[in-house]
Order: sequence, then C-alpha cells, then structure tokens
Amino acid sequence: MNYSIYDVLGIINDFDEALSSHDTKSAIKNHLQYMDKINFSVRNFPKGLDWLNVSEELSLDNQLKGKLVILDFFTYCCINCMHILPDLEAVEEQFPPSTGVAVVGVHSAKFLNEKVTANIISAILRYNIHHPVINDKNAELWQELAVSCWPTLLFIGPSGQLLYSVAGEGHREKVKEFLSVAVEYYADILNKSELPVKLERDKVPSFNLSFPGKVCHWSAKQWLVISDTGNHRIVVTDLQGIVKHVIGSGHMGFQDGAFESARFSSPQGVVCSKANIFVADTGNHALRQIIFEGDQAKVITLAGTGFQGNDKEGGKTYTDQELSSPWDVLVSKTPEGSAPVLFIAMGGMHQIWVFFLSDGCWYKGKSYPIGTCIRFAGSGLEENRNNSYPDKAGFAQPSGLAISQHVLYVADSESSSIRSVSLDSCKVAGVVGGERDPTNLFAFGDCDGKGYDAKLQHPLGVTVVNDNLIIADSYNHKIKYVDLNTKECHTLAGNGSPGAVIDPYDLKLCQFNEPGGLSADHEKKLIYIADTNNHTIKVLDFVKKSIYQLPIIFPEEADVQVEALTMDEDTQGKKKAGITLPAVTARVSEQETVLHVPVELPDGHHFNTDAPNSWKITPSDDPAEKFMNLLPPGDKKGDLKIDSKSKSSVTLNLKWPKEVTPNTLTLNLEVQVFMCMDDEDICLPPKTLFFIQTIHLI
Repeated sequence: MNYSIYDVLGIINDFDEALSSHDTKSAIKNHLQYMDKINFSVRNFPKGLDWLNVSEELSLDNQLKGKLVILDFFTYCCINCMHILPDLEAVEEQFPPSTGVAVVGVHSAKFLNEKVTANIISAILRYNIHHPVINDKNAELWQELAVSCWPTLLFIGPSGQLLYSVAGEGHREKVKEFLSVAVEYYADILNKSELPVKLERDKVPSFNLSFPGKVCHWSAKQWLVISDTGNHRIVVTDLQGIVKHVIGSGHMGFQDGAFESARFSSPQGVVCSKANIFVADTGNHALRQIIFEGDQAKVITLAGTGFQGNDKEGGKTYTDQELSSPWDVLVSKTPEGSAPVLFIAMGGMHQIWVFFLSDGCWYKGKSYPIGTCIRFAGSGLEENRNNSYPDKAGFAQPSGLAISQHVLYVADSESSSIRSVSLDSCKVAGVVGGERDPTNLFAFGDCDGKGYDAKLQHPLGVTVVNDNLIIADSYNHKIKYVDLNTKECHTLAGNGSPGAVIDPYDLKLCQFNEPGGLSADHEKKLIYIADTNNHTIKVLDFVKKSIYQLPIIFPEEADVQVEALTMDEDTQGKKKAGITLPAVTARVSEQETVLHVPVELPDGHHFNTDAPNSWKITPSDDPAEKFMNLLPPGDKKGDLKIDSKSKSSVTLNLKWPKEVTPNTLTLNLEVQVFMCMDDEDICLPPKTLFFIQTIHLI
C-alpha cells in the first residue's frame, strides 16, 4: 500500500488518541513497530537553504542518519513557539546527540520579515537557541510534511522514517516518554556521534545593551529605564545615557534580592511609579517590582510562580497567581480613579490583565484586595475579535500598552493591528490594521491609511504624544503614528529596510531593526525607541522631526576612561584612545553640525561656565586629514556650550568648509571642562577627555 503524508498523520493521530487508555510503554513500542512496517520516508532537506548554528549543511542521509531527529517547526514571532523552547532544552539535556537524538529547528515564517536569515539569527541569539536551525523560507518542508500550525514537532526515525507528530505546547513529558521508549527500541542502530555545531552566538560580539525590548521615560527622576532583554537585566540611565543603576546579575534566573544578585529572564515591559519600577519578567512568567526607597533598594516578585500558567481568569493574589508571558505593563487607576492598578499585556494568554496595587473597586461594583491579579479583556482565543463585552473580545499576542483619555491602546502583534479598550464602557475596538474577519491573523503589510486600509507587520510597542498614537511597526522596521482626531495612520520614520543608518535631517531615510518599545517625554515631545536588533536606544523629536542615537555609557567604562584620559598630553607624552561616540550624519549643505558630548560630573559638582571650557579636533584617518587641511586654524578648535543646569553633557559646533565633499570622517575630539564644588564653590583644575567621533557627510 502506498501511504500519503495524510494517511500517516491520521495513523499517528489515532495512536495519540488511544495512548491514554493503554500501557504507555507497550503502546509506544507497538506504534514504532507499525511505523517501521509502513516505512514512510521523509525526503532529505532541500539543498541551498541557510543552516544556522552549524558549520555545514546537515542531511538525513549523512550527519543525521541513524539518529532520532525531532524537527521543531517554528516561527520566531510565535509566543507558543517560545513557550516550548524550555521543553526542548529539557529534552536536549536528557537526550544529547551522544544518546542518538538530535533536535533541528525548522523556521517556517509567518511574516515576510521572518524569512530573512539575518533576522532569524537575531531571534536565535535573543532566545538562546543552541541546536541546528534551517531557514525553510519558502515553507517547502512545511508543505511537504503537511504541517498545519506553530509549533509542531515531527519525529523521524534512524532510517529516515516518520514516527510521530505533536502540535502545540505543553507536551514536555509526553515527548520525553516517547523518546525514552524510542531510544531503547532503536538502541542497537542509533548513531551517537556529535553534530558539527557552531553556534551563532560565538560568531558575534557581546553587547553592553543586548536586544533591548522596552524603554520607559521616568519623568519624576528624569531617567530612562531600559529592559536589557538579552542580558536579562534592567538598566537605568540619565537622559544623556550615563548608567545610574544596573539591576540584575546579568544571568538568566528567577531570584529576588539586592540589585546585583537579583535575576530576571528576558524581561520586557517596564513602567515607573513613585519610587518603583514594575517589570514584565516575560521568561519567568512573573511580575517583578524594583524598589528604590533608601536602604530598601531591592527586587521582589509581585505575581507569578516562575512557571508558565494556563489560568484564563485569575483572581488569586501575589505569587499564588500563575501567569503566562506578560509582555508589557502600564500603571493606571481603577474605574472610579481611587486606586492604582497595573495593566498587563498577557501575551501568552492573548489577554489583558490587571494587578491591584492597593484595595480597589473594579467594574460592576466588584472589589478586590491588594495583590489580586485578574483577567480584564480577552477570551483567551487567539484572534482579532472586537466586542462591546471585553471578555468576549479576542486578542492575538498583545505586546504593547499605552493610555490616553480613558482609552487603553494595545499593540496586538500577531493580528498586526492596534486595538483600543474604552476604560469607561470596556468596549474593545480596532484602531488601524488587521481586517474584518477576526480569525484572519495574516492581514499584514506596510501601508498608510485609515482603519483596515492601514497595514502593519507585527507591531510591538505604542505610546502617545499629544493626540498622536506612536507605533513601533516592528517587522516593517518603521515608526508610525495615528492622528487620534482623524484616525489616519502615517509613517513617521524608517525606510522599511532593516539597518542602523541615522539621518537626523530626513526621518524617512533612517533605518531601524525590529524596534520593540516606545516611551514618550510628554513635556519635550521626545520619543524614546528601543531599537531591539540594533542593540540601541534612539531619541526622536516629534516636533522637530529629528533623531539621534543615545550613547549608553556604563560606570566601568566611565571610570576607566575618565581616570585614563584626564592626563594632559605633556604629562603622558601621547594621547590615550578615546570614548567612541555614536556616529552622526551631517549634510554638507548645512555648513554646520552640533555635537552632543556626554561628560558626567561627580555628585556635588557643577560646570564652571565662566572658565575657558573648550574643544579641539585632530584627524584620525586619511579622509579626515584631508578635511582638516581645508579648515582655517581657528575652525579646528572652539568654545564649549554648557547648560548651567546640566551635569552630564556639553555641546559644540563644527563648521564645514565649502570645499568639503560627501565622505565619512573619523575625528579625534579633545574636550576640556572646568568644574566647581557645589557646597564651597571651590573651582577645580580642568579635566581633559578624549573621544572618537565618526561623521557621515552627505
């Protein structure tokens, strides 16, 4: 009999349904015997596809021959696919290649952006995937093996025969049990050699800021709070990028305590209130609180058990309440405005939840004590369903939250839409993106417009500036905005291709790479952007329509550089290497460029604005040397502009000669600053700092 893939999957389905009513070990053994008899062979991997985490292409008739192979069909946007990664890690720990078992990820993209191998590499790094991965960009394997959903695990025997299939999440023990029997059953013929693994993480440098997921402007302190997702920690800086606090050890884990010993797991959303930072600790399925009050500076867990939950209603308090991949958080008030609550984008359950920060009265007159965590909106079904009743509405992996005028805005990533929840009526409605069919989660694109005519691709972040809703249109690599008066969606920044080019004069020429988080300085109309795959924070001025990259300077860098670089040239005999500042783009036609240089003063000191604070430049490469020859002597140095209220930055103006042509220049920049002590107003000798500044002249 000639079996089709559908015949074989039907046999597997029948076996799966009958499995619970039989002796499991015997049933699996009998199933393996039957599948061997059928011997439905899986065709080898197509040639020419990109392989990741290995040094060479793998094949079923070479490196994988004689192994039990688990094909993990996934797409990196999918929260369910993320949920099974810990399961696969547990499987790989119990069944490494030396036992004859191999896990191979098959990335079959949902979104166009996910077909790009470079973006898959970023996801592999972000999620710490260390088994081989193949980019099935045209879904050849997906279609040939009749895969119908993400995630799906297909099990292939040592002779290349299809054995078993498991769809969805939550099957860790079932998978391990099946493998235990299969390893014993095929023990005599299993290939126990190692695979040619060469991890992507070993091919790239480490980053002080790694895949920042979200950012929050803390207006009360004039700080930025950044979820340093790839480093499993929270970073707090001032508005010039000088790091004030690093919260978390930098190692993945789930531990409360002091800043330096606490542990997070891929934290995402951050929001600030009073003396607290609240964190959506996504990988730990928990809400965490960072407390700054005096000697009580510490991290505690508010809700979540550390393990993924399946509860779709809630109602328990604090750590008795299980959660599932909280992705963003937002502080607001109960309906009558008397008590603070924390709104939660519960990505793993496709719902919006709330956590009560004090006793409060909720809708329909229900009262809840402090610490209670409940579902607010969303049935739990993954769909784009609007409804006047919030519990009947459906979301698809909500990932970003913002609030304005009693309306909660939701970046609903998997439906590629922005949704709204009225905090007066609780009605859930669409804003832009998606389509009318609530079950169609493939209505994505890149198009400005109104309502369903506007198209987005997996947006992850939202914030509000005046009457404009700003959107991180992540997989389109753009920042967009919706005029909340006209409901029209427009592109604000980004040319649509992933990259790191910054053009401060033309936002449409700038590049982002899957920006994931937004936060607004409402007073200055600045938008802070977590440009995730570029490992940077960018600052966009909504009024001036300009943008720059914020340098993130860590204490150890500042200490070493200030100590080593404050010696005069006469004393040291030569200049030290300087701090590398973010590259800037300048137009030759503008004749002048303003540079912002981070110079942090010690506590208790201020700039002496009456002293001769100055700068000078020297060439660092051949183009710069030719450029310097065009400058009159007086244009190679100048006076610093210092805001008397500033403690962490100075500015200087560079003027371009008319003869200069478009080029890339690398300049050595020397800055001399004077300071005084606050208490006694004693003025101190100058400090000299050195920087390296790259300028793209266009």
